Amino acid sequence: MSDAATLPTSVREAVLDEIWEGLNRPVPELSPRFFYDRRGSELFEQITRLDEYYPTRTETALLERWAGPMMERLRPAALLELGAGSARKTRILLKAMEELLEGGRFIPVDVSGDFLKDVARELERDFPHIHVVPEVADFTAPFQLAHPLPHPVLVALLGGTIGNFTPDAAVRLLGSIAARMTNDGDRFLLGVDLRPGSGKTKAELEAAYDDALGVTAEFNRNMLRVVNRLVGADFLPERWCHHAFYSEEHGRIEMHLIAEGAQTVVLPERGRIDFAAGAGIRTEISAKYDRPSVDALFARAGMRVTDWLTDSRERYALVLGAHA
Repeated sequence: MSDAATLPTSVREAVLDEIWEGLNRPVPELSPRFFYDRRGSELFEQITRLDEYYPTRTETALLERWAGPMMERLRPAALLELGAGSARKTRILLKAMEELLEGGRFIPVDVSGDFLKDVARELERDFPHIHVVPEVADFTAPFQLAHPLPHPVLVALLGGTIGNFTPDAAVRLLGSIAARMTNDGDRFLLGVDLRPGSGKTKAELEAAYDDALGVTAEFNRNMLRVVNRLVGADFLPERWCHHAFYSEEHGRIEMHLIAEGAQTVVLPERGRIDFAAGAGIRTEISAKYDRPSVDALFARAGMRVTDWLTDSRERYALVLGAHA
């Protein structure tokens, strides 16, 4: 049975409206949240292991270097991770929590419920002194935790995920995170991919989003399968090709799906959309930052940067923030 048959009517209507409106914009687009069914989550995990995808390796190395000192200094009672995925890198933080603090609570938040439950079971087995409380939710929208947060809390948004948001949306998200930080000891840990510069070339950045094995291309096309299942659309994913590039003007990577030949897609209860050969659907933006732009983003959200940690080539940064 497809997801379209099992979604509550009100949810399905809202999703249909979102997809219809997005596809009818001057630049047609679909939300990156439609990447992540189980298959999408698995494909993204494959992407993070690719030779071209430096952000994961670099962020992991930074966490391995700084997790111990960070946990010893902050001593959080809880770690709340937004968009946790497999929590592979988060294990570095959890190990430090268990060894230095002798336990704590971990609240992984992710939209992919089945995947998250599997991850939670593995973490409970591997970290017996950490109380794992998975929360199935779309962290890009307001959500309530099932249980109150113990403080101090460390809220984490890793993997350069902040890049998927427009500047205004990023401010709203960080503002909602700041609202959860009600204790003086609460902190926010952000992973940001940095702009091309002396340490990183544009070609290196673009290769991270267009790998030679085509895993990212399959991840991108999988979005159309997710949309088909959710609302009963009739996209033919094999007739769309992957295109990714860095926009100097906007300081961001853009990922698109390009129609290979003219085609028509029917969205049930909404209508049909015609795509000419070469027409595109934008599926992701991934903004890149530098220190001034992160400082400005935090200030707009009511936070301030307390620590700025980068690799030697300044390709990636871990940022700690507190209330302004």
